[in-house]
Amino acid sequence: MERVIISRRAEERILRGHPWAYQGEVSGGEKIPPGTVVAIGNRKGRVLGKGHYNPRSKIALRVLTRDPEEAIDISFFRRRIGRALGYRERYVFRPDTDCYRLVFAEADFLPGLIVDRFGLYLVVQILTAGMENHREVIVDVLQELLKPQGIYERSDVSVRELEGLPLRQGFIGPPFEPLVTVRENGLLLQVDLASGQKTGYFLDQRDNRVFLRHFVRDRRVLDCFSYIGGFSLHAAFFGAREVIGVDLSEEAIRCAVRNAQLNGLEKVVHFEVANAFDFLREMDRTGERFEVVILDPPAFVKSKQALSGALRGYKEINLRAMKIIAPGGILMTSSCSHHLSLELFRAVLEEASLDVKRRIRILAERGQALDHPVLLGYEESQYLKCLVVEVV
Repeated sequence: MERVIISRRAEERILRGHPWAYQGEVSGGEKIPPGTVVAIGNRKGRVLGKGHYNPRSKIALRVLTRDPEEAIDISFFRRRIGRALGYRERYVFRPDTDCYRLVFAEADFLPGLIVDRFGLYLVVQILTAGMENHREVIVDVLQELLKPQGIYERSDVSVRELEGLPLRQGFIGPPFEPLVTVRENGLLLQVDLASGQKTGYFLDQRDNRVFLRHFVRDRRVLDCFSYIGGFSLHAAFFGAREVIGVDLSEEAIRCAVRNAQLNGLEKVVHFEVANAFDFLREMDRTGERFEVVILDPPAFVKSKQALSGALRGYKEINLRAMKIIAPGGILMTSSCSHHLSLELFRAVLEEASLDVKRRIRILAERGQALDHPVLLGYEESQYLKCLVVEVV
């Protein structure tokens, strides 16, 4: 087996649980093909484990195992995927929910692999050259363990280009209707696996959507960046008297309307195609008020370099929301970028509240759902922040 040598800094990080070594921290692998399984050695000759090596990527090494004797073969993937499935079956799967993240990449010790389950179907996303080399084995194991009715691949994200890989999307095996109906917390949702955001739906907010039940009964609710209606439908389901969902995507709004009809909630929920920033300004101009506002925007922070600009965006959207919340109302606001820390997010809300001369009380600080576990030592796995605040 080929061997690479990592720097002392990378060794310390890996021994603390982080699964990456960067370019400049790895030597001896200049002629190794991208995605090769290599032995990981330190400068004293000790073997620390095995990983995928890619000299083309900024993240040059991704740790697969800390056991130098563990073979990276079909049995390895059967164990790792089986362990991930067992965790979800124990802590995530319920009779009222059949959609969840089955494999969460590094946090499930399978770096570069995402697998989401939507009822009887799976969506696979392969992000690295290493996992690309094991694609057929991964598919075989998924079919063996889960026996899905169909598998769809969504390896269509730009991070693959950083690995020297082309984007790819389509059916693995026989084609099927990609618009599938799943259950989430007792609600029925139509999800488009082929053209929906991410792998079709934002599974990481599932537990936060349930948390809405404490705040929405008999209240008027505004859901910004509503996508296909997840938060909106939950608010109506938990007793809101009126819900307005807003999203810029016409296709997402069409799907949201169908989902409201699917659950018999179309008399409570109304959806509009609009820019959320513009919609909030208009609501303030016309004096509209809501008792609950939900903000679940896309990631404003794509990199550390973009943080300062993104902070202005987060402050603006939260400031606009605070202006239209009735006294004693609730703001549920989220950020899905790990570059924005919880401390920074709280500071953004504080600055926004000072500008609009409103006091806020934090009622809850929440994160991603249980099917997106956080791996200590790997801070990138903790990316979703969801704050629930009272605006007084």
